[in-house]
Amino acid sequence: MNSTSHQIGWKTAVAIVVSNMIGTGIFTTLGFQLSDITNTYSIFLLWVIGGILALFGAFCYAELGSYFKGNGGDFIYLKETYHPILGYLVSWISLIIGFSSPVALAALAMSKYLSAFQFSFGNGFAIGIIFLVAASLSFSLKTSSKFHNFFTFIKIAFIIILIALGVFLSNSETVGNSLLFDDSWKKEMMLPAFATSLVFVTYSYTGWNSASYIAGEIKDVQKNLPKSLIVGTVFVTICYLLVNFIMLKHAPVAQVAGKEDVMGEVANNMLGNTFGKVVNVFIALQLIATISGYLWVGSRLTQAFAKENKLWKSLSVGNQKGIPVRAIFAHAVIATLIILTGSFKEIFVYTAFILQLFASLAISTSYFIKKEDRKIFKSNVFYVFPTVFLLFSVYILYFTFIHNPKESLIGLGIVALGIVLYLIDRKLSR
Repeated sequence: MNSTSHQIGWKTAVAIVVSNMIGTGIFTTLGFQLSDITNTYSIFLLWVIGGILALFGAFCYAELGSYFKGNGGDFIYLKETYHPILGYLVSWISLIIGFSSPVALAALAMSKYLSAFQFSFGNGFAIGIIFLVAASLSFSLKTSSKFHNFFTFIKIAFIIILIALGVFLSNSETVGNSLLFDDSWKKEMMLPAFATSLVFVTYSYTGWNSASYIAGEIKDVQKNLPKSLIVGTVFVTICYLLVNFIMLKHAPVAQVAGKEDVMGEVANNMLGNTFGKVVNVFIALQLIATISGYLWVGSRLTQAFAKENKLWKSLSVGNQKGIPVRAIFAHAVIATLIILTGSFKEIFVYTAFILQLFASLAISTSYFIKKEDRKIFKSNVFYVFPTVFLLFSVYILYFTFIHNPKESLIGLGIVALGIVLYLIDRKLSR
């Protein structure tokens, strides 16, 4: 058991949740959504549904994290509830996709937003940033906390200032806006594009479960884990609705539909080119907290996984301060390979698809916690949370597979490779 000096409080845990959630998705996905969904009510409904699913998921993980002690998250839940192969697969997916892909996407988004300075910040820049952040997390828990909390503070302060400016500044009449309040939302809700847009939204909320992976490093875990998950998720949901409102308010559909750097376009309309570039810099800076959060949490999950599997044993080694340095740099290397082998949208879709699949499997384990073992929700109303989450997940996964078969099959192919590695690992262990 960690001593108190080697544990973090609920505020740092909230910072990890917020920094894992607010990142690439919120500043890039609206452009993809506006290609098919243009009614403002529809857009808001997507983000409200995403927030409710994240909150329901957080409720489930709060119970799971309190019941299953120690680091590991999904790995522990699936391994203990179903079969070791599912624990192995979710850890494999976390290593290759779950934590490495968001790091890659955040670094690519940084490059994209900084390109507003008429200089090409390419893949080399993105890879360099990943390794600089990895190095910063490799000293001690205290150093990691200070580094992470500093950039999370920048992230939160930037988001609040940006929202305040966007809400109170009037939109340019010459530029126009994307706000559309009519009855077309009823038709848009029935479109397959509404379901596929949800996959972008649920990806943007990815991270609501992040504190559960480091439950073993949280002081007074039964009190502080639920608090961090719920406070972080509610805060992020409110921010997401307001950020989408200002992006719709300050840019027309034609300007941003299909684009990745939506907020950059919006900032130029709001503040002019000079101050718009300053916003681009802060979007890039707040993405450092996203990279930091995913490397921090992902490395702990990988370390827990590596300790129990011979093929990955070398990644379980930590430094003298207990930091899983090898696991941190393993994620950095994999994120680099992802950057070099895929386009932004392709990485985005197969990542979101597989993460939704395995989040659903993990949430399903909450049905197996007996009523008397639950710490927070004693009533049977608790079962509403996993049921709603799983119903929406089936809906999202079905339409994503139908409309993005190539990306979905890439994701499933990575899962299949994990099954092969599991069989090899079992043979080595014997």
